[in-house]
Amino acid sequence: MSTHTITKVHGRRVWDSRGRPTVEVEITLDDGSEGRAIAPAGASTGSGEATDRRDGGTRLGGMDVSGVVASIDGEIADLLRGMDADDQTAVDRGLIDLDGQADKSRLGGNALVATSMAVAHAAAGPEPLWRHLGGTEQLGMPLPEIQIFGGGAHASRRVDLQDFMVVPIGAPDYSTALEWTAEVYLAAGRLLSGRGDLQGVADEGGYWPAFTGNEQAVEMLVRSIEGAGLIPGTHMGISLDVAASEFYRDGLYYLASEDRSLDADGLCEMLLDWVDLYPIVMIEDPLVEHDRDGFIAFTKAVGDRIQIVGDDYLVTNSARVEAAALDGACNAVLVKPNQAGTLTEAREALLAAQASGFGAIVSARSGESEDTTIVDLAVGWGAKQLKVGSITRGERTAKWNEGLRIAEKLPNGGALPDPANFPWGRTS
Repeated sequence: MSTHTITKVHGRRVWDSRGRPTVEVEITLDDGSEGRAIAPAGASTGSGEATDRRDGGTRLGGMDVSGVVASIDGEIADLLRGMDADDQTAVDRGLIDLDGQADKSRLGGNALVATSMAVAHAAAGPEPLWRHLGGTEQLGMPLPEIQIFGGGAHASRRVDLQDFMVVPIGAPDYSTALEWTAEVYLAAGRLLSGRGDLQGVADEGGYWPAFTGNEQAVEMLVRSIEGAGLIPGTHMGISLDVAASEFYRDGLYYLASEDRSLDADGLCEMLLDWVDLYPIVMIEDPLVEHDRDGFIAFTKAVGDRIQIVGDDYLVTNSARVEAAALDGACNAVLVKPNQAGTLTEAREALLAAQASGFGAIVSARSGESEDTTIVDLAVGWGAKQLKVGSITRGERTAKWNEGLRIAEKLPNGGALPDPANFPWGRTS
């Protein structure tokens, strides 16, 4: 009788979408099953998230991971050999205890998350991971959130806000959602080229525009939706990742692209004005990560109409999600497995969100690879939303396209969640 005992753990250095080293882990079980996964990496990171380990020094700009790979092949392999791959919780708790640091800095969050995901793939055996995770549950496709313009740390801070995205709130199914997004992306490219505002491509595949201010990007997004023959606010909503911690200094928010600074009240007033003017349905990290009172006030002001998403504020941490729910700060969480460090911790954050009535958006990072685990997690865990970047670049399209394959296998053919699951659907 075959079992699911881990017999081999192998680490290797591979490369991510920014041309930086990252780690891949391969797990082999005694029945011959194999699982493989690659760790992603973020550019803007919350202070409470798991810390990637790097070699330092001058080799590859200090970003090499040879020491991480050695730890995977050494003490991590020693720990996992003989463990049951079906017991994901025991595997992940073992990894956490072995590291011994709250931020996973000794072995590295990159080592732990790649190992955790690889074990899950191996345990799935011949089944796709999403089906293995979902069991007998009635599964559906998540609503995509897709970048059109990149800014902030993803585009050398040409504009201050980090992501200007679209959410196909009126699409009936996953395939149509991607088609509409592609039309918006093409329309945006035509508009930028006609104005001479096209500067390049941001980290997550969106356009890197030469805008003179942040609101110009929002206005251009509306025009792009219209240029695609879609109705803003009906077919397509707008989502903003403010990533406010990235431009916060000494009590003020410095909007370098506009040569001005705002206090918290000023930044909130600007964003609330935009919610009234534009079809914005989601705002992520509107304030610096430690501003609890600001998050509470902002959510009270507009949380009945849009999603207020905690990323740096919640760092995929179940205790923080539960506290935010009690506070009334945020009403959605971004779930990033590498931010937590293991799949068990990431799922705990998602379950806390679901129990609290929060939205849960499973998310990739800016430094990605061809690994598509994130899509399996979103579907298998029953998350209602998915964010993996733009609809261009192979590390992004690998994930969106995997979603298309999964959608074909679902009984509902890839139908998207009921709009009543979201604030904009309940108020329209």
